[in-house]
Amino acid sequence: MRRNLSALARGGYDLLVIGGGIFGGCLAWDAVGRGLRVALIEQRDFGEGVSANSFKMVHGGIRYIQHGDIARVRGSCRERRALLTIAPHLVQPLPIVIPTYGHGSSGRGLLMAGVSIYDLLTADRNLGIRDPARRIPRGRALGRFDVAELFPDLERNGLTGGVEFFDGQMYNPTRLVLAFVRSAAEAGADVANYVEALGFRRNGGGVCGVRARDMLSGEAFDIDARMVINATGPWAEPLLKSDANLSLAPVGRYSRDLCMVVRRRPRHGRALAVQTQTRDPDAIVSRSGRHLFIVPWREFTLVGVWHRVFDAPPNRVGTSWDELGGYIREVNDAYPALELNAGEVGMVNFGLVPFGENALGAKDLSYGKRSRIVDHERVHGVKGLITVIGVRYTMARGEAQSAVDLVVKKLGHGWPRSTTAHVPVTGGDIGDFDALCKSVVHAEGNRFRRSVLRALLHNHGSRYHDVLGLVAENPELGETFGETTVLKAEIVHAIRREAAFRLGDLAFRRTDLATAGDPGGVALEQCAHVAAAELGWSAEQTQVELDDVRCEFPFRTKTSDVDDRSCVENGGGS
Repeated sequence: MRRNLSALARGGYDLLVIGGGIFGGCLAWDAVGRGLRVALIEQRDFGEGVSANSFKMVHGGIRYIQHGDIARVRGSCRERRALLTIAPHLVQPLPIVIPTYGHGSSGRGLLMAGVSIYDLLTADRNLGIRDPARRIPRGRALGRFDVAELFPDLERNGLTGGVEFFDGQMYNPTRLVLAFVRSAAEAGADVANYVEALGFRRNGGGVCGVRARDMLSGEAFDIDARMVINATGPWAEPLLKSDANLSLAPVGRYSRDLCMVVRRRPRHGRALAVQTQTRDPDAIVSRSGRHLFIVPWREFTLVGVWHRVFDAPPNRVGTSWDELGGYIREVNDAYPALELNAGEVGMVNFGLVPFGENALGAKDLSYGKRSRIVDHERVHGVKGLITVIGVRYTMARGEAQSAVDLVVKKLGHGWPRSTTAHVPVTGGDIGDFDALCKSVVHAEGNRFRRSVLRALLHNHGSRYHDVLGLVAENPELGETFGETTVLKAEIVHAIRREAAFRLGDLAFRRTDLATAGDPGGVALEQCAHVAAAELGWSAEQTQVELDDVRCEFPFRTKTSDVDDRSCVENGGGS
């Protein structure tokens, strides 16, 4: 996968996708799979925005039982099943325990009834999933002693039991974005990060491409396309309004969703849901407060999600020390035994997602329900332009399929149907992930730690040999950065074959190096040294890259003259 701007400038595309997050990646992969000539551009790095800041959950729709929204239940289950099928190295089941206190509406019986209904509505949840370890089990009731054994530090007073159900979890959200983008590129799409859409090109009453700018060189050029999809998430409406004077009705409202990566090893592989004081105003049936989740992820713990209505421009999204301190206090109030402290927080992830309609200052917030697919020919009389604003990472593949259905209808040819629900993405052609791990550990265990090989297989799947091939050429690339699981070969591979240009691309989105926080020691410096040799950075540029990456770590000790407070408020979570 290489950035080919001369190909983009030649144009002649059936479809140009603006935005390289999970929705843009899925759009490009779906469209090129149907035979369209496709281009994809992203202003920053692929998956750098909202997608990188996901809570890493693949939601199967169980919460929508409360809303009586069967369509969303079925749709969410379908998309979880698709991701478990096509990317088994990056998505796996996650057991979640909800403890119950009391009886009646707060008890185990009502909760288990909802889980049982969900299991019936999603009886096809494992259809087509080859890997037995990627199949979603049925939920089950837990007794009081079962819950206490799993979570011995839970409050015992009033504990009546609990319920365990299963959802999905991503090993690495940005690698999943990249898997879709690489799949599109390998199938013939022209993809480029660090290319900004300056504005739409017009042809009479329609759009016929964009004026673009290479963010690395500053050069501007045109990209011609018969159809354009604006898939820039919270930046979609500003782009429409500033260039084409197109306003959506109603105007979108966004939530800044926030979660924390805590540097604490989980006790086991089960997540815990703890209740807060806020309620779901859209629920037809509700037990009590909404939940915060304490979730095992790799060797760390995720805590979230907090939602806050955000009305400022998307480039001003951020948080503050006081706000983060308040969230930590809320976690400790809901789960006192956790005793979370700020020093354990390795990363703060936040991004903007569509929200529901909420009164100013409301405490019990209504969340966004569905993605928006806007046909501007129908709404504004502007041909050749579609906007897609996605509501959940999980739904990206399915919403992309619907949007490309609209595109091919407008193009007026007999294009084939989508195949993305069952065709593996790059690296995803795996029948049994655990068996693959055992095989590779057996073959390579004398050269690499088991944890290194397993991380490599998670991130690259069946394409792991592309990285190990570089080690065969240069054995020094078989070294890891300190005690991390990241091979030097992964950095070289990312630069040569995955369009990585910045240290942040490498540390946050191509590897596991800094996805949970500062890797410590000299790991970042070593990574920067390898990247500098490959990309030709000067000493000054290398230091700039290091400072930019360190700015993403909250509650850190100063290592430069960068102001820590501004780092948290203006960035956070890559």
